Amino acid sequence: MMFGIFYSFCLWSSSLACSLWIRELKKDCFSKCLCTNLMFLLKDCKKAFPTALCLGGSLEAIRRLLRGRGAIEKLIMMDTSYDMVKLCRDAEQDVPNESIETSFVVGDEEFLPIKESSLDLVISCLGLHWTNDLPGAMIQCRLALKPDGLFLAAILGGETLKELRIACTVAQMEREGGISPRVSPLAQVRDAGNLLTRAGFTLPSVDVDEYTVKYRSALDLIEHLRSMGETNALLQKGNILKRETALATAAVYDSMFAEDDGTIPATFQVIYMTGWREHSSQQKAKGRGSATVSFQDIQKQFGSDS
Repeated sequence: MMFGIFYSFCLWSSSLACSLWIRELKKDCFSKCLCTNLMFLLKDCKKAFPTALCLGGSLEAIRRLLRGRGAIEKLIMMDTSYDMVKLCRDAEQDVPNESIETSFVVGDEEFLPIKESSLDLVISCLGLHWTNDLPGAMIQCRLALKPDGLFLAAILGGETLKELRIACTVAQMEREGGISPRVSPLAQVRDAGNLLTRAGFTLPSVDVDEYTVKYRSALDLIEHLRSMGETNALLQKGNILKRETALATAAVYDSMFAEDDGTIPATFQVIYMTGWREHSSQQKAKGRGSATVSFQDIQKQFGSDS
């Protein structure tokens, strides 16, 4: 039996907040940067992906940045939030992409409403880290892909907001005499490759980037996270953060991490994952004992300084 980590109503509220935030700002530089990196990875694949599914997170940024990459002809955009899907649909009407047939679906990554072996590409930017059953969701993505289909995703890693975690822990211990999780749990880099392998993807690849974003204060950072929909959505979380604890967190953050210019840094670790559905044309490792040349022969042939 799979127990939930995240509270679904909080996730829906987070998506709603994110959709409203994007509507106000019209653009999100951080998400755009990550989506651009995913597009570069897609561009490196010398293969056409006629049918693609875009899962949760930065849907609109991905749609705008495709620009013919991957030779996509049909794009399905899916999110658990109706408001986010509606936002993307409205944006598509304002700036239509006539070369791509786009459809919009309200659905859950953990119960993917997609026919098996029907997609050439599944892409997700900052959406899958909210999933309760991440291995299960990735398995469903693999099953939805055609043979030799590509899975491409970016998720937040475990080092994300490490400064905020430390400051909040110190403040809670001081003010409340104990701690409760205030930042949602995230996957570690060492787990990413195992997730791809466990889901059954072949040729797994993992890349990691770290971004440092500067804010005027910790309170500005917290407000930004709230507006992005990236606050705590744990099912078993403590009561709302007390005002005095929040102020203490800001003070600890400033004293421990403030820069010379008065700003405070926030680290965002991003894990990029690439995997393929198995196909006979893909290269495979040779079996044990199949080598025809020993390392000793290679050493004799090329010499060694040791």
